[in-house]
Amino acid sequence: MNGSLIQLLVLAGIAIFLILKLRSVLGTREGFEKPPIPLEDVRPRVRRDFEVIEGGPDRDISDHVAEGSDAAKALAAMKQAEPSFAVTPFLEGARGAYEMILMAFERGDLDSIRPFLSDDVEGSFAEAIAQRERDGLTIEASFVGMKELALQDATFNHDSGFAEISVRFVGEQTYVVRNKAGEIVEGSPREIKKSRDIWTFARKMGSDDPNWQLVATGD
Repeated sequence: MNGSLIQLLVLAGIAIFLILKLRSVLGTREGFEKPPIPLEDVRPRVRRDFEVIEGGPDRDISDHVAEGSDAAKALAAMKQAEPSFAVTPFLEGARGAYEMILMAFERGDLDSIRPFLSDDVEGSFAEAIAQRERDGLTIEASFVGMKELALQDATFNHDSGFAEISVRFVGEQTYVVRNKAGEIVEGSPREIKKSRDIWTFARKMGSDDPNWQLVATGD
């Protein structure tokens, strides 16, 4: 037996010895073995002691009426019917409408405000103006400013799509009533008078006409 063969036999013996030694240390894989645990399962779990709240109250509504009230629900329905509608800009427009309509009524000028009045309100305004003329009275008025403006109530008809919003106004104005002779029978040009009114505006939501009409007045 030559030296090369002896060397190969020795190496083979060493290899067999090492294999048997590794099997005794590592063991063999037989039958079911649990799969390796994913990395994310061994990470510590973070406990959330808070509740995630999605959405929240609509401040454009809750700033003006009680949250969850019938008026708040009506305003929310208006926004669903017409997404571009917002309460705060509406109230800003109502303030301007109050001054414009009130001063036109005091002057006896219905033509300039006719598109903003319902038939019933226009009729009652026209009758009041006609009665002043029959009595020979004229009114001189000047709008000074708004002391208070607040949303009073709101309703929405889901079937017709018509919305109504009532607004409480407290304005200040000078107010003088003169008779046929020009004599002052009521008021004073130097006295500021408060006017308190609750006006109701109506409009069909989603219509092409952006104007709200005055449909009722009161105090």
